[in-house]
Amino acid sequence: MTRRVFRHIFRFQGWQESIKIAVRGILYLFLYHRNMRIIFMLGIFTFLLGLYFQLRGIELVALCITITLVFMAEIFNTAIEMLMDSITIKYHMRIKLVKDIAAGVVVLTCLNAIAVGYVLFVRKIFM
Repeated sequence: MTRRVFRHIFRFQGWQESIKIAVRGILYLFLYHRNMRIIFMLGIFTFLLGLYFQLRGIELVALCITITLVFMAEIFNTAIEMLMDSITIKYHMRIKLVKDIAAGVVVLTCLNAIAVGYVLFVRKIFM
């Protein structure tokens, strides 16, 4: 009995389908949202720049986390905008505020990325 419950809780069936669905969502963003393509290209460029300047391991980790946070902020912003647009086509002040707040998260994350990039790269580039 315990063994069956344990196997049911920790089963791996369906994880491949979950990954397929997630990949489809990310592909949709790359194909139909210009900002995501820009963020992706900047993220790849920044990571390669980190490798070129031979950043230490912990610096590369900080860089990767920062790049991932910008991706996540843009993904959530896009999801929230699409959800709000599906609710109504009419103008509503609260929907505008929700969309503005989601965009604000992207701006804050990008400002953080600029600060991290400055700390990691300014000495390597200019000195």
